[in-house]
Amino acid sequence: MRKETALSDTPNIEAALFPSIDTAALLTPAHKSHAPRILILYGSLRPRSFSRLSAEEAGRILTRLGAEVRFFNPSGLPLVDDGVDATHTKVRELRDLVAWSEGMVWSSPERHGAMTGLMKTQIDWIPLSEGAVRPTQGKTLAVMQVSGGSQSFNAVNQMRILGRWMRLITIPNQSSIPKAFQEFDAEGRMRPSPLYDRIVDVMEELMKFTLLTRDRADYLVDRYSERKESAEALMNRVNLSAAT
Repeated sequence: MRKETALSDTPNIEAALFPSIDTAALLTPAHKSHAPRILILYGSLRPRSFSRLSAEEAGRILTRLGAEVRFFNPSGLPLVDDGVDATHTKVRELRDLVAWSEGMVWSSPERHGAMTGLMKTQIDWIPLSEGAVRPTQGKTLAVMQVSGGSQSFNAVNQMRILGRWMRLITIPNQSSIPKAFQEFDAEGRMRPSPLYDRIVDVMEELMKFTLLTRDRADYLVDRYSERKESAEALMNRVNLSAAT
């Protein structure tokens, strides 16, 4: 009776496109055996870039936790719409790394109260869809920022908005390093501090979320509205074929 009532209370939902939750797909999916694949992006090309140095610390922690880590060097990446397309060597490199990855770390300086243009350019070159593939959907994301002055969260908050828009699973924890010039030694290694410990926390959380979600990412982001849209497109195509 309860199920029949629920069906009658939601007459606008197409039942064939709205099955019950598949607990097997959520709780007992086939498990991948390879190391989690994490791509790290950073938002500055300065020789002593604190966003890159903090990203490298994150990469070392992730490697220790068992991840396979790759970095994208944004030097030479063109501006979007600046007379180039996705066949550009650097654009293709970035998109191939995103497709390879199962999770990402975005590390940006805060400049004029926002992420840098270089960071945004990298994100803008990542497509929401490429053919039938959604390169970012269901992947995990951790966000980090460095500041020259007092602590701020503008850049990480902006990156969170972008992560949601790109259907990334953005983890709850994040890192913000104020007065970053004080936090790294002459060799570019981060000094021990609660700020370093926070990066450890964030990378540990990213690994847990990646391991938890990568085997079930396709199911987690499967949407009723998109199933409905696909069904309508198929029906229109079949009807068009039949009419001709």
